[in-house]
Amino acid sequence: MKLIDGNAIAAKIRDEMRAEIEKEGIKPKLTAMLVGNNPASAVYVRNKQKACEEVGIDSEIIKLEESISERDLLEVIRRLNEDKKTNGIIVQLPLPEQISENKVIEAIDPLKDVDGFHPINMGFLLAGEPRFVPSTPQGIKELVLRSGYGFDGKHVVIVGRSNIVGKPLAALLLCKDANATVTVCHSHTKYLNEVTKEADILVAAIGKAGFIGEEMVKDGSIVIDVGINRIEDKTRKSGYRLVGDVDFDAVKDKVEAITPVPGGVGPMTVAMLLVNTVKAYKMQ
Repeated sequence: MKLIDGNAIAAKIRDEMRAEIEKEGIKPKLTAMLVGNNPASAVYVRNKQKACEEVGIDSEIIKLEESISERDLLEVIRRLNEDKKTNGIIVQLPLPEQISENKVIEAIDPLKDVDGFHPINMGFLLAGEPRFVPSTPQGIKELVLRSGYGFDGKHVVIVGRSNIVGKPLAALLLCKDANATVTVCHSHTKYLNEVTKEADILVAAIGKAGFIGEEMVKDGSIVIDVGINRIEDKTRKSGYRLVGDVDFDAVKDKVEAITPVPGGVGPMTVAMLLVNTVKAYKMQ
């Protein structure tokens, strides 16, 4: 069993970005908006800022009150769209209930939408001409390719149909540079175990701790675990530990390769955001 090291591959991508930025003498800028006091969101945004600093991308975090109106948030986005120094804009999700996530995503200039969630960028992806691809699907693709595996002719089964992972990943792997055969499963899929056992590459992005068990995985397959779930662990100082959507210990001896949680897909998501920010700078 090969452990696919997302930390190591993400570090290599950051090195490549740093070298490109230095060589071309450019100074891209990423602005992140953080609404409210969600501790997990704050950690994610800090990690993104730290990665930006490491490669030479300017970064700014705009912290906004939980009570901010949708109108006021859209006005902040409008100003950033017009700001020539800002090349990439991200709004950390989830947002408070008074704000429509769809309206916020649609308000971002598609050329500054480095998260790749804008309907125009999703449309490019679905048309097989990806411009800005959401970071997690793009990170999964790079993780598999840079680990020495390919997608051509392989059956990829994705468990989860979110707009952030499942749907864009399916579209990305159907593009002609990947040539995968893709099945997307979800909570209403019948005989799920039988479908997942057909996968050459199984991607778990369902948000349920340890959901994918040994009986759901084909011998010699590659398993990519997107899940990040907190479970209670009184032996830890924090009182919890992070686990994926895959029962790692049950599955590890059956598969050819698997990503750990943490240290698998997570670091790749941040690395691909940097790639998109540099790309946005060049396009602008």
